[in-house]
Amino acid sequence: MRTVRIQAACFCVTLVLLCGLAHARGTVPTFDRTIGGNTYTFVGHDPAVQGTTVIPVLLVPIRLEFAGKSDAMDATPDVPHILRSPIFSKYDFAKGKPAQYTDALLRATFPQGARGHTLLGTPKVKAITIEIPPGHGYLLHSKREGRSFAVVDSQYVEQQLFRQIPKQRDRLVIAVTHDTTFYAMSDATVCCSWGTHGVDRATGNSFVLGSYIHDAPGIVRDRDIQPLTEQLAEFFNDPLHDPATYFHKDAAPGNWFATWRRPFGDHYCGGSGVGTNYFLLEPTDSNLKNNFPASTPYVAKAEGFDYHLQNVALLAWYLREGNAQAYSFPDKAALKRPAESCERLAERQTVPDAKPVASSGSGNGHWLIGYWTGSGYGGVKPLRLRDVSPQWDVVIVAFASPAEGAPEGTLRFTPPTGMTPDEVKSDIAYLKRRGKKVMISLGGGGKYFKLDQAQDIPNFVDSVSKIVSEYGFQGIDLDFESPSLELAPGDTDFRHPTTPSIVNLIRGLKQLRARFGPGFMISLVPEGTQVPGGYPSYGGQFGSYLPIVQALRNDLAFVDVQDYNTPPLQGLDGEIYQSHTLDYHAAMTELLLHGFDVGGNPKMFFPPLPADKVAVGFLTGYDTPELVHRAMQYLITGKASGDVAYKLRKPGGYPAMIGAMFWTIDADHNEGYRYSNLIGPQLHGFARPQR
Repeated sequence: MRTVRIQAACFCVTLVLLCGLAHARGTVPTFDRTIGGNTYTFVGHDPAVQGTTVIPVLLVPIRLEFAGKSDAMDATPDVPHILRSPIFSKYDFAKGKPAQYTDALLRATFPQGARGHTLLGTPKVKAITIEIPPGHGYLLHSKREGRSFAVVDSQYVEQQLFRQIPKQRDRLVIAVTHDTTFYAMSDATVCCSWGTHGVDRATGNSFVLGSYIHDAPGIVRDRDIQPLTEQLAEFFNDPLHDPATYFHKDAAPGNWFATWRRPFGDHYCGGSGVGTNYFLLEPTDSNLKNNFPASTPYVAKAEGFDYHLQNVALLAWYLREGNAQAYSFPDKAALKRPAESCERLAERQTVPDAKPVASSGSGNGHWLIGYWTGSGYGGVKPLRLRDVSPQWDVVIVAFASPAEGAPEGTLRFTPPTGMTPDEVKSDIAYLKRRGKKVMISLGGGGKYFKLDQAQDIPNFVDSVSKIVSEYGFQGIDLDFESPSLELAPGDTDFRHPTTPSIVNLIRGLKQLRARFGPGFMISLVPEGTQVPGGYPSYGGQFGSYLPIVQALRNDLAFVDVQDYNTPPLQGLDGEIYQSHTLDYHAAMTELLLHGFDVGGNPKMFFPPLPADKVAVGFLTGYDTPELVHRAMQYLITGKASGDVAYKLRKPGGYPAMIGAMFWTIDADHNEGYRYSNLIGPQLHGFARPQR
């Protein structure tokens, strides 16, 4: 990172007046302000100091091409609209004081005695093409509207961008995609954002990566330059941001604040930076997790066009100033009060006096399935296995994880803190005597496991067998998430996989089944990308569980896709659906129940899975109990309450469908059994399916 110190004396080079600049980092000038003992860095020229700084810009419209697809997303035609917009042209945000969007933002941030200006210069334009291979993004289509939208890996695009754009001297790179949303961490379950920004690690370039929205499907609410202005504003408010840092770490560059709560949407913790953790959403954004970003725009009429600009939080909002002139820009009414602190969700939702609904057990072929962790997260008393609600028919203990320091492929289970192995064994036996199924889940989110070498299969089989036998588990559940379970490049046929870790895992699972016999249960809990994600694209994490489902379909007890670890995806009706909706649950579940063309290739049809092997995966607190109830009613009976956009291919529903899974039993208990008390009786009340 380059640092340039500017002497106290002001000087002028043509139109660029560097008066008042403290230093420059990355490839653009910056200035510092110290407030309350903390120093914050901003782009450009301190508004309190007379003068003007013009920042040279390289505008890079990107054409995204998708391997094996004829469609492309090209931002080149969007350039004239961007150049005429308030990003580069002046607009009268403050009466009688026309300014560019980011210049006006800085002056709104520091309104007292504002005299200085920071302008974006007329950009040099350089168009590039980036090919998106399988595993780094996919295209969605709306059949009804005839429109498309892209979902791509922001890390991959940034990497490819700066393989073509070298180090810029004193220049800001503004890269633009067309009708595209992004996911973070090279993991499509960490979705969605409008881009990223900061200082690229490889080149040291200061940059903004955003999207221009034009003619997108109606499910996308934001328009034209709204995504790009969001990323620009956040860059101006935090120019030293490291795009590879997704939350506050010690010594991480950038501007940091006390952790704040999102004012809209899910009201969860947003983070402690400018924009939310991972997604870089503004406090003004109202979309729920894993959905396309959305907020109410500021509409600027210019050049005969209505430009939609992002309303963003000002520094005063993050600092929680009580008497600020404004907390948001351009619309002061977008945020009417400063940020609020973020307390732990578990502490706010605990309902200690609630009681579980009694159950006589599931005798109708429908199960309520849940994961148990025994965690005391948020200061609550850990829930013992024997104390789980009687509504749960299948209890999956989480997790047997990769054993550190042990031979590759070895898994180990350690009881939760405060519980002994004998206590857990006793509780498992107690539940089994009451007719419950108790399984052990292998892996877990954030746990990295690979079985790349065939010689390590015995380590996997023997270690899992030991855990199952010692504790008395009746089966195993497979929860190997990205990046543990991904397809290798060139692995294109789910019927004949070539990825070593997947081939070896299948062999190991078959050996376990043979060792314990036909009564041994095997279940799979793929992320949304790992099964339904295989419909629009096949490669990397997309569709990575399909070879396992195909190879073990006769041995599986059930498959329950996580409808909460998922990006927007496409249904069999050719429309785009987002999580948190009945339509999403119906559309994604019916992909398994009806079958689909893998990667959109009719030569690669994935056969349907029998309904009695399919459950739907839910997360407590992600969807309301009422939405879960509606979804299960619709899928099992075909009867919908309320408006439904997705029409089941089988109008009468799937009466044999096994049921619903929840992460977690512990959270449901802490929240007063509001899920199990509603969904358990619902499932147990359905008629026994006809065989």
